Amino acid sequence: MNYANFPLDKRMPLPNSDAGDGDDFIDIERLLGMAARQAKVVAVCAIIGLFLGLLYLQTTPPQYQSVSSVLIDEGLNKIVDDISAASTTMQTDSAILSQIEILTSTRLAAVVVDKLKLDQNDAFMNPPVSALAKGVGLVRSLIQYVRPSPVLPGVGDISKLDPATRDALIASSSRDYAILKLQNEVRAERTGRSYVIALGYQATDPALAHAITKAYADAYLADQLDASFDATERAAVWLQGRLTELRESSQAASLAVEKFRAEHGLAANSDGQLMSDKQLSDLNAQLIVAQADTARASARYQQYKAIVESGSDNAFKDAAISSDQPSSSVIAALKTRYLTVSKRLQDVEANFGAQHPQAVALAKEKADISTQIFGELKQLTESYRNEYEVALARETALRANVAAAQGKSSVDNQTQVKLRELDQQATALTTLYQTFLGRYEEAAQQQSFPVGKIRIISDASMPMAASSPRTIIVLGLSLVLGTLMGAGFGGLNEFNERFFRTGEEVRDRVGLKFLGYLPAIGGKLGKEEKPGETQVDTKTAKSLSSAEKRARMRVSIDSPASMFSETLRSAKIAFDVVMEGQGSRVIGIISVLPGEGKSTVAANLAGLLAANGAKTLLVDGDLRNPGLSRGLGMECEQGLMEAVVNGQTWQSVGKIDRQTKLAIIPAVLRGYFSHTSELLSSAGMRRFIDNAKETFEYIVVDLPPLGPVVDAKAFAPLVDGFVLVTEWGRTPRAMVRSMLESEPYVANKIIGAVLNKVDLKKLAKYGSFGGSEKFFDKYSTYYLEKSEVRSKAKATV
Repeated sequence: MNYANFPLDKRMPLPNSDAGDGDDFIDIERLLGMAARQAKVVAVCAIIGLFLGLLYLQTTPPQYQSVSSVLIDEGLNKIVDDISAASTTMQTDSAILSQIEILTSTRLAAVVVDKLKLDQNDAFMNPPVSALAKGVGLVRSLIQYVRPSPVLPGVGDISKLDPATRDALIASSSRDYAILKLQNEVRAERTGRSYVIALGYQATDPALAHAITKAYADAYLADQLDASFDATERAAVWLQGRLTELRESSQAASLAVEKFRAEHGLAANSDGQLMSDKQLSDLNAQLIVAQADTARASARYQQYKAIVESGSDNAFKDAAISSDQPSSSVIAALKTRYLTVSKRLQDVEANFGAQHPQAVALAKEKADISTQIFGELKQLTESYRNEYEVALARETALRANVAAAQGKSSVDNQTQVKLRELDQQATALTTLYQTFLGRYEEAAQQQSFPVGKIRIISDASMPMAASSPRTIIVLGLSLVLGTLMGAGFGGLNEFNERFFRTGEEVRDRVGLKFLGYLPAIGGKLGKEEKPGETQVDTKTAKSLSSAEKRARMRVSIDSPASMFSETLRSAKIAFDVVMEGQGSRVIGIISVLPGEGKSTVAANLAGLLAANGAKTLLVDGDLRNPGLSRGLGMECEQGLMEAVVNGQTWQSVGKIDRQTKLAIIPAVLRGYFSHTSELLSSAGMRRFIDNAKETFEYIVVDLPPLGPVVDAKAFAPLVDGFVLVTEWGRTPRAMVRSMLESEPYVANKIIGAVLNKVDLKKLAKYGSFGGSEKFFDKYSTYYLEKSEVRSKAKATV
């Protein structure tokens, strides 16, 4: 049964990616596994961090800190603020920050330096420093050593100056350095959200720290008092100058108002109203009265005019005599006589007739009386006409006077706008002058009573214990930083982990059946297998003796109950299942890289099969680097190449192991031969294999690595199945995957893969929780301990 025809549904397809499991969530189990694997790295880095912390504590001189608390108290100058011209209230965070800037200013630092003569204090100028600072200083001194002589701006080379000038410059530079140093080292911080500022200084000398802190607090308090006095003094001087200007300006504005009023005749009465406005008001009142009189006279005139125009006959009937007229009594008497005569006339005519002389006389008298009444009415009408004309003339005259007064009032009002503007300026200047005069008096009073808004609520005390370095904090921080550094290195190690560590990775990453773990050879191969020398490490292999090399090739024979042998038995079962029903089976042992131990695996697999009674042939198919033949210590004149080229059978070149009856076909290296792939794929090789199949049940072929040469690919058609050997922690997963993807014909014939040179003590760290790798110590009772690997193997070939 050819493995290439094995049902595809039983094969494990290559996964789509080698990047990981593809989980979208954080794999806590995987993270814990990483932490366990890198625990030593983290521990070593943590110990290094603690050591560096201890070194820092031992080499760093102790620092002593003295602190004084300063309160910005608004209540201290409350009384002064009531009369102060320069009052300010600190109610914002910016005001507190401004005070902190004042505390750390150059001016205040200069006051303290001059007061304590810090530029001449060696403990301040050159304090003891830590080893780290000494190292930095050494580097700076080396840099300055290669520099030219110091040159100051505008001075030149100070070495060329006279001694007095040079000493003065050095003293000035020392003072400037002391001021800058003190300014950078003093600490001023706000306490919480309060108005308290903590002022402190730290030094190696506790007395120096106390003196500087106390001097700073005193200097700050004095600076606040001086600032308040200076501000008040400057305000008083400025106010005094402004008072003179304001007084002159106020007087000039008042004179301008009076002059403008006189020039434009804008005299006002006692109530402040202009004369033109008063005159216009009176004329308007008179005009209203005149209009009423004219209307009344016109009405009477028109009434009597209508009576007169109606004739003498109707005059008596329509006569309406006003009681206020002087002729009213005359007309009334005439009307009375008229009525009496008319009554008598009616009586006479009724008794004696109209022709009676008395009737004629009465009629004549009646007519005379009517004529007299009409005459009186005409006279009264003329009188009313004259009154009407007089009233109308008076009204017309008043209208003309009102129009003239209105024109004058409009001009006066326009002029008064300018007058009002001048008056407002004069009033404003007068008010401003009075205000400044009051402020000047207040400032003059405050000059003799300056009070600051600062008070010291906690004096600086002599520090009794060092404030730094703090042992617990330094050691804790060193431990944390060391642990973080270790975690970083561990993470880097895990990031660089691109190799096979567990069988699960073999199945998941490249889709191959996992056949088992092969422990590293070099110690006990039973329940206490210790990591030893690698099987095919080039440098180590050269240092091994021939007997030790042969012993590595016989582990499965010398320790049949070891884990190493059990893994090979698992491989045997795997290809027996796949090739069930097939007579002779050709098994190719391959690897991706050189030095992964495929020759050791091939020799031990063939030895195990032969020891179990199966007819087995072991062929060294690596014609360019016959590591199997060298490992077995075989020195032959003829090998696989000669048999294939000359058409010989295996019997002519084969060797037999006396203990296991294992037949071995060595390879003899004869110079450089580059056509080994053609040889392995030739008809002669096919005939050689077919001839061997007639005798052997298993033919195990040690083939060259897949990476550097194509020999294994050329021999693939003659192979029934491959066993892939990958070195634990050395073979890159990406390389194996790429090789399998580029060679599908070889990949389809791979029965499974084994992980070789496994460090069993480390393997448990890479296994998942609940995986078999975590319980290898439980399996130890099933593996018998072998005796120590023979220091010298017997020559059995």
